[in-house]
Amino acid sequence: MNSILEFFQQQETDSPYLYWLKEILVAVVIFALFWVLSRLLRWLLTNWVPRLTAFTATDLDDRILNRVTPPTALLVVFAGLYAALHSLPFPANVQLWVSGGVFVINVALLTNIAYRATDELLGWYGNRLAQRHGEGLDRQLIPLLEKLITIFVIATALIIILKHFNYDILSLVTALGIGSLAIGMAAKDTLANMISGFTLMIDRPFRIGDRIQLKDGNWGDVTDIGLRTTKIKTVDNTLLIIPNSDLCNTTVINQAFPDVRAKGRINLGVSYGSDVEQVKKLLVDTALEVPNVLREPIPEAYFTSFGDSTLQMALFFWVEEYTKVFPVTDTINTLLIRRLAEHGVSIPYPTQTVLLHKEG
Repeated sequence: MNSILEFFQQQETDSPYLYWLKEILVAVVIFALFWVLSRLLRWLLTNWVPRLTAFTATDLDDRILNRVTPPTALLVVFAGLYAALHSLPFPANVQLWVSGGVFVINVALLTNIAYRATDELLGWYGNRLAQRHGEGLDRQLIPLLEKLITIFVIATALIIILKHFNYDILSLVTALGIGSLAIGMAAKDTLANMISGFTLMIDRPFRIGDRIQLKDGNWGDVTDIGLRTTKIKTVDNTLLIIPNSDLCNTTVINQAFPDVRAKGRINLGVSYGSDVEQVKKLLVDTALEVPNVLREPIPEAYFTSFGDSTLQMALFFWVEEYTKVFPVTDTINTLLIRRLAEHGVSIPYPTQTVLLHKEG
């Protein structure tokens, strides 16, 4: 209170009221100019700028423009209020807190504009990911990016506000850095899985719904790709939960890539003396009797090797989806037994002949 009185005593003693009236009038003029500027800016962003964005190939700029126009116009008004208050000859400590409150509002408006623009950008990018790679990646990646960007924007706003009020930012940043290092050392395995999960979302070795086979022989359909673990539903209806760091450091076979078509194989042996060409044709024709077998690529049959008691044959066929390999294999095997018997081709049992020589 004493400092304020001393300040007033230092002003023009002959006409203090006239002096303050002049300063307030200047502040009002400054605020009025900014208010007019905000109205002009709002009109430009609402009526004139959309004519330019109409020529772009995407509606992203239009959506961002609609979201940021109201807070941008309001930001100009509060910027004028800040400039008006800052022009008034308050004492230093009073000026800091009077204009500081308006400064906080301006930073909050800037943060809101950045959040709205980022939200529209991430939404647009998520739709493009869904169109290119199917649904799943956008639901995993976009929320994570949105949280990280929101934390970064809010942290930046807080640092700017603290800096305005002359707080020591360096000590705060140093303390946060030391704390982050300690947390990172204590939770290194969790962080490794989180980084690996982020890598899986970006690299896309498999997607939700893909059928994958692991190096240890386990295989199933991917049901979820989280930050720490990936969940796989096996064919016997059990849920396999694998840390993401393990998936990033092992060999994974993706049966759904580059498409969901799958190749089946049937191995069988026929007796020596069988007509190999006839058997190969019989195998192909039998496979073509099954409706789920694709005609392109056409089924193929090969004579692979000479066995101990059989001629080893192999039939290869394609189905439109990997989930149909086992049912189609069962159908073909059932038909093959019938067709081979109809054409007099036998599948011999493994036999051994022991010859005994009698001495004397």
